[in-house]
Amino acid sequence: MKGIREKVAIVTGGASGLGAGIVRAFVAAGAKVVIADLLREQGSAIAAAHPSSCRYVRTDLRRDADVRRLIAHTAAAYGGIDFLINCACTYADSGIETTRAVWHEAFDVNVFGHAVLVREAAKYLRRSHCASVVNLASVAGTVGIPGRWVYPATKAAIAQLTRSQAADLADAGVRVNAVMPAWIDKPGAKRLAPREREQYARRARDFHILGRVARIGEITDAVLFLCSEHAGFMTGSCLQVDGGYSAMGPQRLERAIPNQGRAV
Repeated sequence: MKGIREKVAIVTGGASGLGAGIVRAFVAAGAKVVIADLLREQGSAIAAAHPSSCRYVRTDLRRDADVRRLIAHTAAAYGGIDFLINCACTYADSGIETTRAVWHEAFDVNVFGHAVLVREAAKYLRRSHCASVVNLASVAGTVGIPGRWVYPATKAAIAQLTRSQAADLADAGVRVNAVMPAWIDKPGAKRLAPREREQYARRARDFHILGRVARIGEITDAVLFLCSEHAGFMTGSCLQVDGGYSAMGPQRLERAIPNQGRAV
């Protein structure tokens, strides 16, 4: 995609899962990438596989000092920052039973840490002629989900934060958007027991118009697009990449009432 090669990206949560897929996609597109994650072994391994274009910086988003160190390291290593991809996330959620400590932890990682990261990176983003921030939201933040209170609440907050960040950074030409996936075929799903995997696949068929979960590459392509020149007039948007999850109502794909019956 146009406008990615030789640019500098920070990817939080880039050591595993979707974040690792995003890192590899940016490297393949010719960008320089810094992985910000707590998973030292996995992050270091990805960086070692791409020594000329990727680095790992152990980063705890709950600590402002770590965020400042990440920004300083990236700027010193690559001369600036063009893209921030805010993917790090905790999924801890016990619904109604969730403790105050878990609520604090989830918002600290999923929302507050990324807000601080944008604040600290802003001076470098403002110097870039193509700066873009992509936040990973979720369709989970747009609907009620039984048994899950915390994760959907953080994702809803991310969507709103995206709109406000876009408004405040527009004067410097910094675009801020979000990607809103539904279910994704992450590597961890392959470790489920056969019965659980079948249940997961069945639910995926029920919940998505396309009848399956997303492949990681389909989400990484959306992230790359939002950073590219092709999305130059997009900011403040929450891009749904969800296989039709958000478009499908309780009727799903069933033709419940014949057309002639509707006229009665």
